[in-house]
Amino acid sequence: MPDLYPLARRILFSFDAETAHHLTLSGMKMAHSARLLSGLTGGEKSVESNPVEVMGLTFPNRVGLAAGLDKKGEAVSAFGDLGFGHVEIGTVTPRPQPGNEKPRLFRLKEYEAIINRMGFNNPGVEGLLENVSRSRKEFDGVLGINVGKNFDTPNEDFLSDYLDCFEAVYGAADYVTANLSSPNTKGLRDLQSADTCRELIQKLQEKRDDLKPMHGDKSVPIVIKIAPDLSDDAIKGLAEVFSETKIDGVITTNTTIERAAVSGHPQAEEAGGLSGAPLTDHSTEVLALLRREMDDQVPIIGSGGVMAAADAQAKFDAGAALVQVYTGLVYRGPELVREIGGAGVIRCDSYGANENQKKEVAVRAPLFSKTLPKNKVLKVGFSASNSATLRRLSLGQRVIEQCSQSLPHIGAVGDHVDQAVFEKELRRLEAGRQILVRRFFDDSRAGKTNHATWLSHVDVS
Repeated sequence: MPDLYPLARRILFSFDAETAHHLTLSGMKMAHSARLLSGLTGGEKSVESNPVEVMGLTFPNRVGLAAGLDKKGEAVSAFGDLGFGHVEIGTVTPRPQPGNEKPRLFRLKEYEAIINRMGFNNPGVEGLLENVSRSRKEFDGVLGINVGKNFDTPNEDFLSDYLDCFEAVYGAADYVTANLSSPNTKGLRDLQSADTCRELIQKLQEKRDDLKPMHGDKSVPIVIKIAPDLSDDAIKGLAEVFSETKIDGVITTNTTIERAAVSGHPQAEEAGGLSGAPLTDHSTEVLALLRREMDDQVPIIGSGGVMAAADAQAKFDAGAALVQVYTGLVYRGPELVREIGGAGVIRCDSYGANENQKKEVAVRAPLFSKTLPKNKVLKVGFSASNSATLRRLSLGQRVIEQCSQSLPHIGAVGDHVDQAVFEKELRRLEAGRQILVRRFFDDSRAGKTNHATWLSHVDVS
């Protein structure tokens, strides 16, 4: 079925961002109820089941929905129809609150970005649980519930809000994320200090020990979501806390308050958190630093600027076990979920920055929609949306692409990788942000071989 989202996006983008958001959720719920959503979007059936064990939970695949899109927990199964292996809802607070004044959600289309200052608008934990009891019935994936504090709860009393929410959602959640990193609740990010974070984790773990016997010995993983705007020293301090407390998982990152990447845009100075493509590089760098400094047994969920398979792969390469999308879904639609988590992504071996360690490169399958001829040498040019990936491709070095035993003829073509050329290519990219694959072949021979077979033997060194 053709991708209908570009047309839908054109219509939705004719409305202001928050109205479009509500229309999307309403439409998704209606289509799900009518059993039409998965068919219209090519969702769950086109995402391969590739289970992975993380935090003691079995995730159907590695791509999930980040918190903030389904704040009320009213469309869990509908998002499951899109192929998500996990859905994180919220942020929810103990008491209902309306959030900040409107307008509070802005698109920066030229940058594939969003600024939001929503302010934890939500129906309160009781209202969210009522919604979940209805919306989760047909969802077979993992459900995360993101919790925070009410805006009028003083920071010195923050523990009670997190503990109350944790206890309330314990029975419904597969894992619980404590959100300490939203920039839209005054003073919230102050709670990311190492000492405060340690206290919160320990209190949540104690509460879990109390709750387990009441829930059939169910142990709900505890996750912390951090900001991208922390200093390196602060990240290292948190890594020590996460390792010491044996936290179950960490999400990197939330939105950023930095505006350098969108400087000059008419809405660049709107208050709130910036998400989308401008966050890609730095979010992945934070992830990589945390991974280096933290106990290897603590898994990381990569979020922030996942706009294409290449961005997801950069996070996997940096050490993520799972990825989450939000703004990428707004700009790319359900195709992004398929591209990262399903048949739309083909993986082949390549070397990363450490030549002794094999890495994987995600290649967007539609670019290989035609089978490739036999007896040909192909040159594969890689482009990506962030500096971390470019470094892994060894800028200024020679990249050799080899056709191996799946082709009758073994050959290689070298191409000098120049940083300026890559940067120019990056500026040209619009919505895709994917690794581009250019196929060069000699058409002097007939005969064909399957592209997936060929890719499975490609080695980039």
